Amino acid sequence: MTVLAEAFGLVFQPYVLLVILGAGCFGMFVGAIPGLTATMATALLVPITFFMDPVPAIAAIVTATAMAIFAGDIPGVLLRMPGTPASAAYVEDAFRMTRAGRSEEALGAVLIFSVIGGLVGTVVLVTASPILAEVALKFSSFEYFWLVLLGLSCAIFVSPGSVSRGVLSLIIGLFAATIGIDNPAGQPRYTFGNVELLAGVQFIPAMIGLFAVSEVFRSLVRGNERPTTIPVAKKSIFQAQWSNLKRYPIQVVRGSALGTAIGALPGAGADIAAWISYAVSKKMSRHPEKFGTGHVEGLVEAGSSNNAAVSGAWIPALVFGIPGDSITAIVIGVLYIKGINPGPTVFIHNPQMIYAVFIVFFVANLFMLPLGWLAIKAARRILSIPEKMLMPIILMFCIIGSFAINNSPFGIILMLIFGVLGFLMEENDIPIAPAILGLVLGPMLEQNFITSMIKANGSFLAFFERPIAAGLGIFTIVIWMIPLIVLLMHRRKRSTADAARSA
Repeated sequence: MTVLAEAFGLVFQPYVLLVILGAGCFGMFVGAIPGLTATMATALLVPITFFMDPVPAIAAIVTATAMAIFAGDIPGVLLRMPGTPASAAYVEDAFRMTRAGRSEEALGAVLIFSVIGGLVGTVVLVTASPILAEVALKFSSFEYFWLVLLGLSCAIFVSPGSVSRGVLSLIIGLFAATIGIDNPAGQPRYTFGNVELLAGVQFIPAMIGLFAVSEVFRSLVRGNERPTTIPVAKKSIFQAQWSNLKRYPIQVVRGSALGTAIGALPGAGADIAAWISYAVSKKMSRHPEKFGTGHVEGLVEAGSSNNAAVSGAWIPALVFGIPGDSITAIVIGVLYIKGINPGPTVFIHNPQMIYAVFIVFFVANLFMLPLGWLAIKAARRILSIPEKMLMPIILMFCIIGSFAINNSPFGIILMLIFGVLGFLMEENDIPIAPAILGLVLGPMLEQNFITSMIKANGSFLAFFERPIAAGLGIFTIVIWMIPLIVLLMHRRKRSTADAARSA
């Protein structure tokens, strides 16, 4: 009890609360700009944390990360330009709600359920860290291979339109992911002698191009398709989400639990969590046909999942010193600089520090409510800006975001190439979202497949020898077989009906 009181004393100081507020505003700003990710927000804060004590330093990173993940939804909802890869999972539903004059409902949904997901993930972080971390450590390259395949499968099933077009989009993304140095031979692939491409296709410029720049091109060709006025909402943001909470309680719990579990897997993160949660939501929904048309259910579940994954990623980081994602990798470095070694011993030698981190998670997620509300009220004014003024501003931010990744003009060239590609894909009714996920998960799929094959001496049976890998593998294959089984059942019913008519 003394340790807990000491932890509260470390957090609830004016200086620490001021740091949380400042970091929250910073994270909200960075996350809302397409191309400037939560990881970039964290990295930019690191030099400042050198001059802070451990608790405010960690508080700044935790708060900025949580805010940036939510803020990435703002341009996705209003402009169909997701600020983070996790936002891309449900950007179609979110933007269609905006076109229907329901932008505040969509923004309110991602805010409230991001907060709920973050709080649930924090509760799990506090209560079940050692257990979940043990499970996470049992994941080898075999398990990750099936997990990535499961995520890629979800991208096909959740994409609007035909499955064949979803597969084509996924193949485009996977092909782009193969560009660069071959693994493990070290041979350049599809680089055409370009030195810049040896490092592969940078994901951020590609995502900005596919979503944001293609939207700029579309506005030039078709004109304004966004609503320019916002009808007065009958309910406040929070009242509308209370109705959604009563309507979708299972989705909130399921999204938060799944997000925490996936976040606890080193290297998985909020991106895969959001995609898988959105796919599960569509599969389990009573109205799957509404997904992709402006249905709030997917936003509820995936929004809960992505912020729960942020908390889940800290489980292996704190318990074993193994980063759950790129953000916790930065955090581990900061902790080492502060003289704190993450791992089992930190719970013995610095328990007040760990409890302070837990409290910071709760405070950061609660701070998201007022800051998010202010961001929503400010962001809704974007819709009233004339198209001729807005699109050049968006293009300027896209150029800045693409250049800032490596301080190289090549990022801008990539952005423009993928912008043209995204425009052509959408003009031919090919969804963009599967291509994004293929680009994100393609390198992880290849790396884990080759590593597994080397371990197994080329034996495919090794992918089913470990219990968790076998379970994931069978589950993934069953999902692949569902469309074939449905098709065979339809044909059988049709042949039975034809036979009955002829009789």
